[in-house]
Amino acid sequence: MIIIADNLHVINPVIAQAVETLDSQPISAMVQRCAQAGAHAIDINCGPLKRSPERRMAFLVETVQSVADLPVMLDTTNPAAMAAGLKAARHRPIINGFSLEPIKLEHILPLAQTHASDIVGYLLDAHSRVPITEDEMMAVAVTLFETYCRAGLDPARLIIDPVITPLTWDNGLRHNQAVLSLIRHLPDLLGTHVRTMAGLSNLASGPMPLPRKIALEQAFLPMLAAAGLDMVLTNVLHEPTMETARNCGILLSEQVFA
Repeated sequence: MIIIADNLHVINPVIAQAVETLDSQPISAMVQRCAQAGAHAIDINCGPLKRSPERRMAFLVETVQSVADLPVMLDTTNPAAMAAGLKAARHRPIINGFSLEPIKLEHILPLAQTHASDIVGYLLDAHSRVPITEDEMMAVAVTLFETYCRAGLDPARLIIDPVITPLTWDNGLRHNQAVLSLIRHLPDLLGTHVRTMAGLSNLASGPMPLPRKIALEQAFLPMLAAAGLDMVLTNVLHEPTMETARNCGILLSEQVFA
């Protein structure tokens, strides 16, 4: 699995302040920690960036690239900020992301065509609701894939995220169990291989002791890996979770173990 760090997030007040003041030091320090922890890519989750979006997104991308030669995932709902980030990226970036919501189809999806970029498609319905059962998820996946292809985009650049939900949700367990089955059956359902990504940090979001969060991540990650997940978006500073990810890579490798 490709491990994408979700640590560069404006919910962190230090990062939020750095984005507001265009202070590169806290951002550089976080990215360096993520790279040292073993991240293969960095998710830049800057929120909607309502003020000077182009300037701030370009600043973020350039700051990340100045300290780590890693691909970036651009995570914003602001189309202007997304376009600025795509222009600033050295490696082919990933747009994170679109869904069947009309505003996303109108303003975010076309950017993948314009910039020949990979893009994450979330399995959410047109009203941004999470489907719970596997049948519901499959129906959304087919509609999303067909919508994406009708836009003239290359299926090889699509990454489907079935949306891991917090275990504290009423249907959290049921939904996340269906996620595992969907990942396994997605190639047969769509008639082609499409890469998959999951946000592992969602699993134990909310009030919960950190050791418990990490233990749940360590339990669910091997299930996702065995189901065939291609990319995981996670807190790479959770060292036990990263060790589990590395061991999953060893156990699922085709190489001789030595």
